[in-house]
Order: sequence, then structure tokens, then C-alpha cells
Amino acid sequence: MNNETTARTRQHHHAMKRTNILQFVRYAMVGALNTILTLVVIYACKDFFGINIWVSNAIGYIAGFINSFLWNKLWVFRSSAGYLREAIKFVGGFLLCYCLQFAATWLLNGHSLLAGREWSLFGFVISGYGIATLMGMVIYTLANFFYNKAITFATDTPVNDFE
Repeated sequence: MNNETTARTRQHHHAMKRTNILQFVRYAMVGALNTILTLVVIYACKDFFGINIWVSNAIGYIAGFINSFLWNKLWVFRSSAGYLREAIKFVGGFLLCYCLQFAATWLLNGHSLLAGREWSLFGFVISGYGIATLMGMVIYTLANFFYNKAITFATDTPVNDFE
């Protein structure tokens, strides 16, 4: 390879790395928006419309799931592929990553140094379950991002926001 080709290859790799970081930041923003939307829908259904708490919970999560799919498809990964095929893959990714998260939380909570523990920190009680849950959420978030990037919204030509 000549110097010009090597420089172009380095520029391309640098741009793709920045694109990946930008995608993850967008993914995190969608996650934050989703959390707020899910809670608002749950409480609106329960408190304003008098819907049963478990039905309200399901409606909230369905709203969040649809919101997440659309924002990830259109804004985070900018996919132009068909909705149905990607929706099915999105459901598969959710189920897989949820199981990973659940297994990690269960193992950490029941079979590690965190099991049955509680700590007091500045007047707050932090439980082993709470720490295990947070660690499970990190596992879910990372696994789901990479699953969606590699499988649900994969393209032959990666999106580059910097070229």
C-alpha cells in the first residue's frame, strides 16, 4: 500500500470509530427517553385512566418498546430495511439480552458476595440485589446495542455521520 492509501484507510477507521461512539450516545439517549416515556404511560394509565396497575405496566412497556424500535431504526442506526423483518429481529434481541441480564442478575444476587448483603452509604441502603440489578442493566444495554448494530439493523454499507 502506498502512503495515500494508508492515510485514507486510517481516516476511514477513525471516522467509523467516531460513528460507533455517536451511535452508542444516541442509543443511550433513546434509552433515557424510553425510560421516561414508559413511566409516564404507566402512571397516566394508572392514575388518570384508572387502569389496573399490571395492565398499565404492560401498556407502558409496549409503548416504550415501540418507541425504542422506531428511534433505533430511524435515528440511531438509520436503517432503510423493511419494518417487519427488523421488528422480528428486534424482539429476538430483546428476549436474548433480557435473558442475559436476568441470568447475570440472578447469579450475582444469589451466588456471589452480593447475595443477601446490604450497605449503608450516606443514609441510603444499598442492597446486593440493587447492585446486581444495575450490573445486569449494564450487560443488557451493551449486549442489546451490539446485537442491534450487528443483527437487527446491520447493513452492508455502514452509516458514517462524519464523511
